[in-house]
Amino acid sequence: MYTPPPFKPDRAASLGFAEARGFGIACAWDGGKPIASALPFYLSYAADGTPRALLHVARHNPLVKLAHGGPWLLAVTGADAYVSPDWYVSPDQVPTWLYQAVHLTGPVRALTGEELAVQIDTLSAKFEDRLSPKKPGTSSNWTSGKMTAARLDAMKKAIVGLEMTVEEVEGSFKLNQHKSETDYAAVAGHLAAQADAGAQQIAHLMRQARPDVFAIETNELERSMP
Repeated sequence: MYTPPPFKPDRAASLGFAEARGFGIACAWDGGKPIASALPFYLSYAADGTPRALLHVARHNPLVKLAHGGPWLLAVTGADAYVSPDWYVSPDQVPTWLYQAVHLTGPVRALTGEELAVQIDTLSAKFEDRLSPKKPGTSSNWTSGKMTAARLDAMKKAIVGLEMTVEEVEGSFKLNQHKSETDYAAVAGHLAAQADAGAQQIAHLMRQARPDVFAIETNELERSMP
């Protein structure tokens, strides 16, 4: 991944972003062309701190045949938004696109049946927790224990669990960090005013990334008030 220095997050921030998203594009090379699938995942860590991405695919997915130790790429993206040159205070600007993305790379192996059972419940728990509290009448988060044994066994046979040992972590959080305070604040303001949810999210991230810019803006506004 090409990342100019102003946009490069540290390793912890990149991994935190990937875990929070929990969804990406897994891609491997079959010798003639890339094979990719969009998949949910979660991260765990080995005793030495090495990250591991846990996921599963349909048994007939071509990726299954490539889970033999070769390197895969797991590309994780977040919100993105187009920026018009007209939004800057400074002249001679060009169109650009702001976004967040993290690439995880490493070898992949197939999980055992016991490991797959853990992966299914851990993955579902991650996303079920985000739904809490559920609507009245729902006793608890979904777990595989709510399925009949026969149905659960059939579903397990239809998928293959996978584990990537993450050897490389790359990130790019392109949020116009290199721009002047006035240009930065102007772009964030225009993005926040857009109806698009991605644009609004990028504006929120910009405020988080450089809160000092908006503190200055707020102070100036307060001084101008009668």
